[in-house]
Amino acid sequence: MRILAIVAYAACVFLLFGCGLESAGTAAIAAKQQAEQAKQAKENLDTVRKDIDAATNAAEQSRKKAEEAAEN
Repeated sequence: MRILAIVAYAACVFLLFGCGLESAGTAAIAAKQQAEQAKQAKENLDTVRKDIDAATNAAEQSRKKAEEAAEN
């Protein structure tokens, strides 16, 4: 089904090439790619934030254990 859509899109682009509509199609593709990149960047940022939070929590727990051991 997806291949049929791609073929139909390509046929439309070639048929409408002379009137400039291919520019709109290209812009739409570029916009879709940029949206996907933004989504991936946000997912990466979320992952990094979770990793930092986990490392911070681990360091805090380690510090507390060290303080408890020093008190005893």
